[in-house]
Amino acid sequence: MSTIAPARRLTELRRRLHATGGRGRKLRGLALVLAPYRWRVLAMFVSLIFATGAALAPAPLAKLAIDDGINHHDTGALDLIVLAFLASAAVYWIASYLQTYLVGWVGQRALRDLRLQLFEHLQSLSIGFYSRNRAGVIISRLTNDVEALDQLISDGLATLFQSSLMLLGVIVILLVLDPHLALLTFLTLPLLAIGAFAFRIASADAYRRTREKIATITGYLQESLSGIRVVRSFGQERAHIERFAELNEDNLRANMTTVYLNAAYFPLVELLSGLVTVEILAIGGLEVMNGHASTGVVFAFIAALNNFFNPIQALSQLYTTYQSGMAALDKIFGLLDEEQDLKDAEDATPLPRLRGELRFDHVSLRYGPDVEDAAWALRDIDLTVEPGQTVALVGSTGAGKSSLAKLAMRFYDPTLGRVLVDGHDLRDVTAHSLRSQMGIVPQEGFLFSGTVRENIAFGRPEASEAEIVAAARTVGADSFIAALDHGYDTEVGERGVQLSAGQRQLIAFARALAADPRLLVLDEATSNVDIQTETNIEQGLRRLLTGRTAIVIAHRLSTIRYADRIVVLEHGRIVEEGTHDELLAAGGRYWELYRDWAEQAEG
Repeated sequence: MSTIAPARRLTELRRRLHATGGRGRKLRGLALVLAPYRWRVLAMFVSLIFATGAALAPAPLAKLAIDDGINHHDTGALDLIVLAFLASAAVYWIASYLQTYLVGWVGQRALRDLRLQLFEHLQSLSIGFYSRNRAGVIISRLTNDVEALDQLISDGLATLFQSSLMLLGVIVILLVLDPHLALLTFLTLPLLAIGAFAFRIASADAYRRTREKIATITGYLQESLSGIRVVRSFGQERAHIERFAELNEDNLRANMTTVYLNAAYFPLVELLSGLVTVEILAIGGLEVMNGHASTGVVFAFIAALNNFFNPIQALSQLYTTYQSGMAALDKIFGLLDEEQDLKDAEDATPLPRLRGELRFDHVSLRYGPDVEDAAWALRDIDLTVEPGQTVALVGSTGAGKSSLAKLAMRFYDPTLGRVLVDGHDLRDVTAHSLRSQMGIVPQEGFLFSGTVRENIAFGRPEASEAEIVAAARTVGADSFIAALDHGYDTEVGERGVQLSAGQRQLIAFARALAADPRLLVLDEATSNVDIQTETNIEQGLRRLLTGRTAIVIAHRLSTIRYADRIVVLEHGRIVEEGTHDELLAAGGRYWELYRDWAEQAEG
């Protein structure tokens, strides 16, 4: 037992050391973010050098003022030294202004670029990524983590270089003023190095945990607010408050760990600063009284000590910003390192205007990163949908209907087999050329914040006013839109909250029609529409389907009945296919499903 514990501690120490390493690649990535502004970054560093030089000037000038001016009663020398003081103050003011301005200018634009890069990358990731990751955690990467990185870029980089230059300059000044006193001062450096190393080890995990905890809180908050109606309807406000309080407490504990570490480490630097000042006063005072040093030297030395310990203190405090920023950078670059599950092949070609033939050539599908252990969602599907044909997919929950539709839209690639459109394997064509000719109406009519007009034109922003109105009229949405306070300019609110479920679905139909797709997927698109509304849009739905290849997933009999073909899925396999009348006459699985649907409709 006694040998196991030290081994575990050694393993933990190595893990924490490793956790603080490997920053080179991240910093190189950060340098690439700053690269477009390299000349302003260079100007920032030039102004930083001037500001640092001006900040170092007072100690040597004070020594000259005392020894050459005051002690010798030389007013001419004193006047020149005073002018030098004023000049250094003016240089410091101008250089500091430029440095602060340029740091902010470069930092804000670099972070703007990084947010845009993250958002563009998120737009390119496949649907599978969003199935595996919570939206709130992803949002935290673009908000909380970028904000932590902002502190590193805006404050950290300038502090790092300025404090490092200041420390080197002070070391030179101390050695020039009095090598003996300087060496006594430098005796504290090993203690500071040991303290910094211990702080690094202890804080290796702390700042990473703070990023994870705030991401968890953001994720839970996003989920709770999105589902607030469900929370209210089930009276679960208290349970959600308690769960949020638990997450908040976890976040508090993670942040208090960093507070304890800071409270233990930073006062140590201040203590050493005070002890060294006492040491220099005692020893330097004796040297002055013994005639081995001048008053100006000791005065300047003590004045310079502030510039010795202040940068050490700043660098120590910077380490907390550095740790937090590096933890955020790890998360950000972890997101940027996410590879697309699906991406265009190097030799992918754009599709011409489609006729609309869709073929599933002995397709099988498994989900999950570990495909070998996953269950089959689809198994040996062999199906051809002719151009302009409407095929309805029916079956019980989990039969594979939505999986088949996702393959048609190339949200996933088949594990086995091929999906072809007009004879082109979807893996050999560009995703944009495919999806620009596809339309989808999901079960929930998701609308974006904006006006009714903007939502209808979402798939084809260049659509004219006449085309937008025609699309709405075709699906029967124009009557309720006209009754809205501002008609087509009415704001629908987040996720279309200002409209009813049926109204949202009608706008989703109009949106699909306005895009003029060659392939159309309706994923239980009428499930959120009441019977009366469904009757009203039935004619519009037929117009929407006319001349287009369509895959319809539906439970409503009216939608299924008019399909050219009906495909019955069970456990990921096709068990029946044919027309409505043919399948009813066969008395198989479709007949059973139809009987159940009819009983529910009558009930």
